[in-house]
Amino acid sequence: MKPLLLYIHGFNSSPKSLKATLMAEYCQRERPDIQVEIPQIPCYPADAARFIDERVQSLREQFRIGLVGSSLGGYVSTWLNDRYQLPAVLVNPAVKPYELLQDFLGEQENPYTGERYFLEAKHMDELRQMDVGKLRHPEQLWLLQQEGDEVLDYRQAVEKYSACRQTVEPEGDHSFVGFDRYPEQIIQFLGL
Repeated sequence: MKPLLLYIHGFNSSPKSLKATLMAEYCQRERPDIQVEIPQIPCYPADAARFIDERVQSLREQFRIGLVGSSLGGYVSTWLNDRYQLPAVLVNPAVKPYELLQDFLGEQENPYTGERYFLEAKHMDELRQMDVGKLRHPEQLWLLQQEGDEVLDYRQAVEKYSACRQTVEPEGDHSFVGFDRYPEQIIQFLGL
């Protein structure tokens, strides 16, 4: 099967995010045999889950899929791993976004796309429905975490993914400083 890298961006982000761009550029330069997909994920959780689930279902018959998920995309990637046993690299992943995003209820604007939308309490319930309790395939997950993450408490991810491969770096930030050091290892871990 042909290899495919599916990059899942985070909250209020887009396919133009730096990490997504770095992964796409690496594959184009070093592994042009890998098809790279970086979809714009819908703003609302239930829509996002339906969209990405349908995308994976349509691709998995013809492609060997590996996931990279950043922040909220890491949460979604964990959910997809639980559903389809797809290997995933989680970059500063959100562990309990239904708690974190309580502070963001109300009007939102995606700075990349300009899309305006309204985040409500029901959307936190939609996120909670995607929560994966016990990880059933920890060997398929690799946590890339920086302790200086100013958005998320890095300790939640270290604990949640304790049975998984982990690279935890001191300092850094939510964007994951120096991510460009990792694309080759990510592709190897994903088996692409």
